[in-house]
This record gives sequence, structure tokens and C-alpha cells, in this order.
Amino acid sequence: MKADYDLYKKEGKHGDMVRLELMRRFGYYITESSEHNSEYCPWFIKERYPELIDRFNIPLDEYPRRCIHQIEDWKKRGHELTNNPTLTHKRTHEYASYIMEAMETGVPTKIGGNVLNHGLITNLPRNACVEVPCLVDKNGVQPTYIGDLPEQCAALNRTNINVQLLTIEAARTLKKDYIYQAVMLDPHAGAELSIDDIVAMCDDLIEAHGDWLPKYH
Repeated sequence: MKADYDLYKKEGKHGDMVRLELMRRFGYYITESSEHNSEYCPWFIKERYPELIDRFNIPLDEYPRRCIHQIEDWKKRGHELTNNPTLTHKRTHEYASYIMEAMETGVPTKIGGNVLNHGLITNLPRNACVEVPCLVDKNGVQPTYIGDLPEQCAALNRTNINVQLLTIEAARTLKKDYIYQAVMLDPHAGAELSIDDIVAMCDDLIEAHGDWLPKYH
């Protein structure tokens, strides 16, 4: 969607300031949230420019706060599910039931699906996972051919796809070097840290996770 600067202009501090800055600079609507975009890109959370945190209203603790809230909500829901004999439910907008229904009955539905990029977005890697419009029916999930993204949009995606593909290699081979390489190529980490610092940080994180991770070599 081409950016409409008047439509998306907001006054004062708000939660979309990073998203709108990227839209203004790159010319297209940004789907990802401002807090995640500030992590995925190298321009907003900067040791040399701490004032950017306030300028773009970046909530550095948003994800931990969300996790705490979600854990408490799961506990509450678990209690309700196991102790409420009159509990009812209704269908929501979530895709899962519609996908199963379409594949079983043949009545088609349309979704935005995450699929392997087998020639769908032609200027992104073929072994990446991409989200594209999909038709679902008895033939399964049938993704839509997109072609080239605008070059600046493809470039923003490719910098993070590099990290994702190397992370997959790390999980597949259990080679620690792929972990280091993935983080070296992360736009934010690479903009802030030296190679030695990145390796040391990865080693500290691997140690901190302990038995939650398999043994890398």
C-alpha cells in the first residue's frame, strides 16, 4: 500500500512513531509494530543517540511486560477451562478452523498465509518463508504469485531473512558458528557491536539458556 502521509499523520507522542518514520522514509505502509521495527532495523535504538528512544516513543520493556501479562492470562484461562461447567465458545477470526473447513468441504476461503517462497516474491530468496494471499480449498493451500516487491521493501526484508536462514542452519546442524554469523548479520547487532562482542554475547546467552537449548559445537 502506497503511504498516504496525511492519512497516517498523528499529533504528539503515540505508539506508531517508528512505523510512520519508516513509512515516510521508504514510501510504503509498514505492517510490523513500532516496537518490533525498532529492533529489526539499525536506526532507532542507538547507544550514541539515546534521545531517539524518547523521540520515537520506543517502549524498551514492552515485550517483557506483555509476557508477564500473557502468563497471568494463561493461568486465568486454564482455571476457567477446567473449572467452569457452563463454559461456551464461539468462532473467531483466527484462520485455523477456516483452513480445516475449506480443505474438508471444498468451500474455498482466502487467507494471508506463511509459505515457502517458491518463486512467489521474485526478489526475495526462494528458501525464505513469506506471507502472501492464499486460496484454500480441497487442493490445500495455494499461494498467490506476487512478483518483485519495490526494491527498498525487498531490501528491508532481505537484511532480516539473512539472519533467519542462518538461524535455521544453526538449528539444523547444531554448529555454533552459524549462531555467531546470524547475529553478526543482524542489522541492529551489527550496527552496535564488534564481532568479538557479538561472539561473547552469544556465548553468554547460550550458557544462560542451559538445558533449554541443545548442545552446539
